[in-house]
Amino acid sequence: MGFRNFTIGVIIRVALILFFTCLGAYFYFQELPIIQILVFVWVILLLTVNLISYATTTNRKITRFLESIRYSDFSSTFTQDSKLGNSFKEMNMSFNEVIEAFKKTRAEKEEQMLFLQIMIQHINTGIISFDSSGKIGVINGVAKQLLQIPQFKDIHDLGKLSVDLLKRVLALKPGGSFSIRINSELHLNVQSAAFKMEGNSWTLLSFQNIKSELQKNELEAWQNLTKVLRHEIMNSMTPIASLANSLGIILEEDTEESEDGRLHLEKDSFLDLSEGLETISKRSAGLVDFVNAYRDYTNIPAPVLKRFLAKDLLENICVLMKEEMQKSNIKLIASVNPIDLELLADHDLIQMILINLVKNAKEAMDKSTKNEIILEAGTDSQSIPFIHVIDHGEGIVPEAMERVFVPFFTTKKTGSGIGLAISRQIMNLHKGSLEVESKLGDKTIFTLRFG
Repeated sequence: MGFRNFTIGVIIRVALILFFTCLGAYFYFQELPIIQILVFVWVILLLTVNLISYATTTNRKITRFLESIRYSDFSSTFTQDSKLGNSFKEMNMSFNEVIEAFKKTRAEKEEQMLFLQIMIQHINTGIISFDSSGKIGVINGVAKQLLQIPQFKDIHDLGKLSVDLLKRVLALKPGGSFSIRINSELHLNVQSAAFKMEGNSWTLLSFQNIKSELQKNELEAWQNLTKVLRHEIMNSMTPIASLANSLGIILEEDTEESEDGRLHLEKDSFLDLSEGLETISKRSAGLVDFVNAYRDYTNIPAPVLKRFLAKDLLENICVLMKEEMQKSNIKLIASVNPIDLELLADHDLIQMILINLVKNAKEAMDKSTKNEIILEAGTDSQSIPFIHVIDHGEGIVPEAMERVFVPFFTTKKTGSGIGLAISRQIMNLHKGSLEVESKLGDKTIFTLRFG
């Protein structure tokens, strides 16, 4: 009904314009005075202006409505012109409802933004965001306190604190992290995330001073190492001291001096002495092996990083381990996806890790019915290269999962318990990681992650 009223209004105005146009033309050809003709022209112009104003009322309201949204000016209200009908009343009501909805949404966003700002300022982690040009967006109080950079307006101002820190931040990929020591009081752990806002790319950095945590971990590491050293040394030295004391008693009680001044020892006592000295020798050799293992763990050479194909590495492992695998009737299967996957690492050190892991996997499969070990190289969802070593052996008990990388811990009857500890240390030197997952009686997966 409303649009119908609007249409009738337009028709009436057009009809009036046509009527007065025809009437003016009639009087013009009747050669009436020019003043009367001008009156008709003036009336026609008024009607035309009225028609245009009447017809564009809706457009003006829509334009004002869209401009209110564009400039976030939600103070406008839309009132009904009774001449336009009920449908236009409904349109005005809809405009007002939308404006109110926008008001509510903006108020909620402002509340959320205020909450986020308060939360960012109160967390114990330094937060900095910057756009693609380097301009700082958000920086909280903890970040200012940690970095102590006056007039921090651009990410390149990090160079005032440490040029190396700035280089590593600019090279850091989304989701990546690194740690860096700035001075004796500041050892930062930096993590990165990326997001888009209003069409611009932003980077979010978090900073934590991990000096106290490192000192705590260092103290715990020394305490654990001291316990291990004390345990192993005591295990060796206690029986040696006891045996040496027993041998001394044998010499004192069973040695006789003849008339010519020579010392004589009974055969049984001599055999006891020989056996005791041999035991001391073996135990001493075991202690030397332990010290050498500790030396190997603490003197791993720095990796020489070079790019090479993962396919070549795995094929080389298969060739090296072929004969040993055949003796145990185990298949060693290698797969790489993508086939041209490259690793940036020390080839020899990574090869040493894989050989150690494959040997461990072989030993774990004595009772397995699925005699195969899988070497699998690929990339994860963040394009970080990895290598899986998968076996279907007996698995690792949950109690031992957290200790398999502890130096000198072993679940095997033989072995020093140093292989996995050295392997993880090598991966740490590569800025990577070595992790393990295991399901008893099913399979075990060791994962080398490069980054």
